Amino acid sequence: MAHIDPDSPVPKYFQLREILLDLIDSDEFGIGAAIPSERELCQRFGLSRMTVRQAVDHLVSEGRLHRVPGKGTFVARPKIELALQLTSFTDDMRARGMIPGSRDLDRRVVRASAHLAKELGIQPGEEVHFIERLRTADGEPLSIERAHIPVKLAPDLADHDLSDKSLYELLERRYGLVMDAGELTIDGGIADPSDADLLKLARGGAVLLLQRRSFSGGVCAELGVSTYRADRYQLRTILEMPGRRG
Repeated sequence: MAHIDPDSPVPKYFQLREILLDLIDSDEFGIGAAIPSERELCQRFGLSRMTVRQAVDHLVSEGRLHRVPGKGTFVARPKIELALQLTSFTDDMRARGMIPGSRDLDRRVVRASAHLAKELGIQPGEEVHFIERLRTADGEPLSIERAHIPVKLAPDLADHDLSDKSLYELLERRYGLVMDAGELTIDGGIADPSDADLLKLARGGAVLLLQRRSFSGGVCAELGVSTYRADRYQLRTILEMPGRRG
């Protein structure tokens, strides 16, 4: 059985954190399973209540555990790595072995404001499809997508049902718009009350705000603004050292 080394320079709370992570990763504590109480962990590892709480607090803040008031602390579902590449939500979820879904929240044609026109590379006042959808994976709400697409690129888009369908797949198949390049901006934020309710987040819950411009053949075909649940997503990328001069 793993134990705490009192002579190690590594803080005891961090040693306990590593032990608990090993138990989670080895499936001894499965997803949704309750971990031992603070008192049990104190007794098992010979630690103070403050040290145990510090280790558990770290894992809660990292999204590996979550507390349920009056019930205990449980193993959280693994976060989904946000794909930092030009791919549709539908394809991304399918690649993870999850069932993608969507529910229409709003579909209408609007006139482009000066700001929207600049982002899309069109003239102010031109018609733009506005499509707002709640996206789900295995039935769980994960994001709200708000897409803006120039009407001139997809004239009868409003006539097509997008329930549980890929917008990018439709744009490619029906209009020949193959998204081959893009720009992505990511910010952190707090969900507004209506978004929080749709995403089943507590009021004031944290979200990731993504703005993406997608291009097809050098033409901006979509401006997407998406709100993702921060408790279910994490960002991961590869870091490389820039080349050094000799």
